[in-house]
Amino acid sequence: MDRVCAVFGGSRGIGRAVARLMAQRGYRLAIVARNLQGARAAAGDLGGDHLALSCDVAKEHDVQNTFEEIEKNLGRVNFLVNAAGINRDNLLVRTNAEDMLSQLHTNLLGSMLTCRAAVKTMIKQQAGSIVNVGSVAGVKGSSGQSVYSASKGGLVAFSRSLAKEVARKKIRVNVVAPACRKTKPAGRRSPGRQSKRDVGSAPRQREPPAEGEGGVL
Repeated sequence: MDRVCAVFGGSRGIGRAVARLMAQRGYRLAIVARNLQGARAAAGDLGGDHLALSCDVAKEHDVQNTFEEIEKNLGRVNFLVNAAGINRDNLLVRTNAEDMLSQLHTNLLGSMLTCRAAVKTMIKQQAGSIVNVGSVAGVKGSSGQSVYSASKGGLVAFSRSLAKEVARKKIRVNVVAPACRKTKPAGRRSPGRQSKRDVGSAPRQREPPAEGEGGVL
């Protein structure tokens, strides 16, 4: 039976590094990202018979359709990696509600929705593994990233609770909290202005490669 791994946020950064690792281990990959072109590029770089899909993880219908497409084309998901995420750096007093919601929806709700869809399949198989990519900011907090930190802190609590819910079904749930990585940022940070950065961003002095974190997963 084919081993199938779905990587949400698999077109760049940690997600792409993990996808490369899983492909080397013989998994058939579903590379999922908002940008279909980016997902296709990442899947193409892996070689082999891999699937590229576009999905907004904050939309329940999108997530459901994505899992249906994966099962139709590759089979049931055995391994789920949630690496999709956004960051809109700003002091809380300068952050509008729209930016708060977008971070919470993508970073936390999105992982909840993908986990729910995956768990339904994994329960039938009585096996499976889920890895949620958090951030050290979700554990220690970070000035200028209060909302982002809250979304990642929530992901830690969610992952721990879900792990207890599904342990008897032989499903493992883990969360990793990388501090930083050397990948292309989603946007540049300007003093006094809002910026966007990839999931996993935190104050940094050195930048280890994303492949190192992929190895941990």
